[in-house]
Amino acid sequence: MAEESEVEAEDESEIPAPEPVGTGRKPVVKLLINADEPEECRLALLEDGRLESLYVSSVGRVQTRNNIYKGRVMAIEPNLQAAFVDYGTEKNGFLTFGEIHPEYYRQNLSAEVRSLVEQQQWKKLSISDVLEKGQEMLVQVVKEEVGKKGANLTTYLSLPGRCVVLMPGSESEGVSRKISGEERRNELREIMNSLQIPEGIGWIVRTASVDITKTALTRDVRYLLRLWREIKEKGQKMDGVGLLYQDHNCVMRFLREHFDPDIQEILVDDEAALEKVEEFVEMLPAKQRTVKVKLHRGARPVFNHYSVEDQIESIYQPRVSLPSGGSIVIEPTEALVSIDVNSGSTGKGQNFEETIFQANMEAATELARQLRLRDLGGLIVVDFIDMRSSKHIREVEKQVKNAMKRDKAKVDITRISRFGLLQISRQKLGAPIESGNYRICDHCRGRGTVRSVETQALFYLRRIHTGASRKQVVRVKCRFPLDIAQYLLNNKRQELVELEEQYQVKVLITADPTLKPLEHEIAFEKAEKEEAGKKQA
Repeated sequence: MAEESEVEAEDESEIPAPEPVGTGRKPVVKLLINADEPEECRLALLEDGRLESLYVSSVGRVQTRNNIYKGRVMAIEPNLQAAFVDYGTEKNGFLTFGEIHPEYYRQNLSAEVRSLVEQQQWKKLSISDVLEKGQEMLVQVVKEEVGKKGANLTTYLSLPGRCVVLMPGSESEGVSRKISGEERRNELREIMNSLQIPEGIGWIVRTASVDITKTALTRDVRYLLRLWREIKEKGQKMDGVGLLYQDHNCVMRFLREHFDPDIQEILVDDEAALEKVEEFVEMLPAKQRTVKVKLHRGARPVFNHYSVEDQIESIYQPRVSLPSGGSIVIEPTEALVSIDVNSGSTGKGQNFEETIFQANMEAATELARQLRLRDLGGLIVVDFIDMRSSKHIREVEKQVKNAMKRDKAKVDITRISRFGLLQISRQKLGAPIESGNYRICDHCRGRGTVRSVETQALFYLRRIHTGASRKQVVRVKCRFPLDIAQYLLNNKRQELVELEEQYQVKVLITADPTLKPLEHEIAFEKAEKEEAGKKQA
């Protein structure tokens, strides 16, 4: 039943309907699709003009999640209870013992191991008992590559459609918990049981099927069964490893996973993408076809027309302003993400405790939105402004939990500690959105800061001193950035003269405006080279 819970959890992550604001009216929900450039496709979900969800697919950030590959076991690590699998990409994938379907266990199992498998005593088994190097298998990416870490793989495959998820190799059958009403749930089960799905293929009816007709459900199941047959046949014919099934392009993938009936209008700036959207809307139940699909023909790009570009750019900045004058500062690191809440001008009110509470409540709402927009995962530590009232503390905790309900990733939230810290563990679905659109700065190498001119100049001066003190060095040729060269020649001229006299060397410093702050050249020429030059002359 593990497969059912995983797929169901994924299904329940669909973006819920925005809550009514202010006067009780529903917000205006629009989906903007910018697909006119082949290098990048962007989808933005707006509520009353405010960016609530962003999906970016670019040439430099290839989406592999849900793709199915034919792989080969390259190494088995019993200590990790995992295997490394070559599936046709640069980095091998990581496959844990718990993600290996028993059908891939090797044939020549010992009697003892076979007995443990039959009793499902998985904890008493070692991965090396059931798997062997060179073995081939079908694998699916469940978590994309992040940094130097390879993708996480599974052999428990799932094929998501709009209405149903099929799970080859599983016996699980279920209906999404979000579909309420026992009568409707039983009706959907009866329809699925009447479709003669082959044995050994499990299924989950998704939330989107709440108003689905039997005809549409049947069409979706037949398409997925045909797709599974094609994947199997392609895998049998393929020599070596490689891609068998690629999840839909970014537009269809977003619509399948995140389309909400509350979306009133979809604006597209590309005719090919428009056709895909219209094709998708035609597949929807009649009650959900009220959404208007339009081709954007304005003079300005669609994202600029609706003031989305500035909102997108803000998610790459560490500081995010809050409505009452405070701010939050988001700093991702290798181990965790830190979020610091600042009161700013919020604390200028007469009731200090109330204004601090207001800033923390605004931060609780905004940090959930920012984590979603930036695709930040792992351990997140939030440093709220200290509050004295236990009632206020509980209210802020409640606000964080309510705001995080809209997140498609699985989250775990602790209570605020006596030091004002709250921890959030958020499922990593892939690399942060920033990694696909930004590269490490050539100047600071990702630190965010560079050494001051004085510190860097002294660092180079010490290197010159160390090299000049060696025997037989007669000349030191240096090429530095302009500001560093000027500092050495103007502020450290006396030290350079003393160094030349002490070690009988000549120090030549050249300023090069084209060099970056950390670039430099220091060459130490020895006496042998000097003598050889005289002889040639």
